[in-house]
Amino acid sequence: MLIKESHADVQTTANGKTTSMRIFLFHPTIPGYPNARFPGVVLFSEIYQVTGPVTRFARQIAGQGYIVAAPSSYHDFTGPEPLAYDVPGTDQGNEWKITKTLESYDEDVTQTVSYLLSLPTCTGRLGATGMCLGGHLALRAALHPKISSTVCYFATDVHARTLGPNSGANTSSTAPPNSNHTLDLLSRIAGEVSMIFGIKDTHVPDAGRDLIRQKLREAGVMFSFHEFAWAQHAFIRDELSKGRYDPAITKVCFEVLQEQFGRVLKTELGESDGKKQEVEHVC
Repeated sequence: MLIKESHADVQTTANGKTTSMRIFLFHPTIPGYPNARFPGVVLFSEIYQVTGPVTRFARQIAGQGYIVAAPSSYHDFTGPEPLAYDVPGTDQGNEWKITKTLESYDEDVTQTVSYLLSLPTCTGRLGATGMCLGGHLALRAALHPKISSTVCYFATDVHARTLGPNSGANTSSTAPPNSNHTLDLLSRIAGEVSMIFGIKDTHVPDAGRDLIRQKLREAGVMFSFHEFAWAQHAFIRDELSKGRYDPAITKVCFEVLQEQFGRVLKTELGESDGKKQEVEHVC
């Protein structure tokens, strides 16, 4: 499927501050069908904003028939240009990640969802995905009632409640009082979620992944949980991944995304009958 690329600058207001957020758009096209309509996908980037690898990932998704909108998360502090995959870029991205407020992150979701829904070529069915910081933001986007399918790649900071301003890691299974952290809001998710991790990911250790799985189950979320034995952090990044890029596992994970998005976003399921599925215990 062919793709047209463009961008739009939208206004966001959070914490009493209004800024301009650039949304990079990757739109599928079918020659001869100018009125074709497609589901939308919000794609959140890692801490470096919309880089080359993120752009290529967006094109892959758009090529399967989805309108992909990739917001620049750090519009509170800088322009839409990506940060470099080097030590200064990493340090800056990590600093902004915890300086930006959860309110601002949530406003980004609201504005990107609204932008997709404003497009006459969008069916109104929306999903979310992302990697690293973006994996967490995709999971947080799943709290939005319009997001019905979410695929998160190695989502950081979920298990430790360390996205946005915080006083330090908190990996308790009990929610802090009045918590607005993603881990403690999972019961609000109405759609389906797939979590993808590498077992050798030092950013989200065994106990962290176990906690996320436990909290998803307790919250009653419809979810799949995938762990790959040899995958490290950033294993889908095909550029400057410090030797961690694994194209074979990346391909498998893209199949996970295609299956879930295709089933949930492209299929017209109608309203659920609300009946609990009984699974037979048979061989």
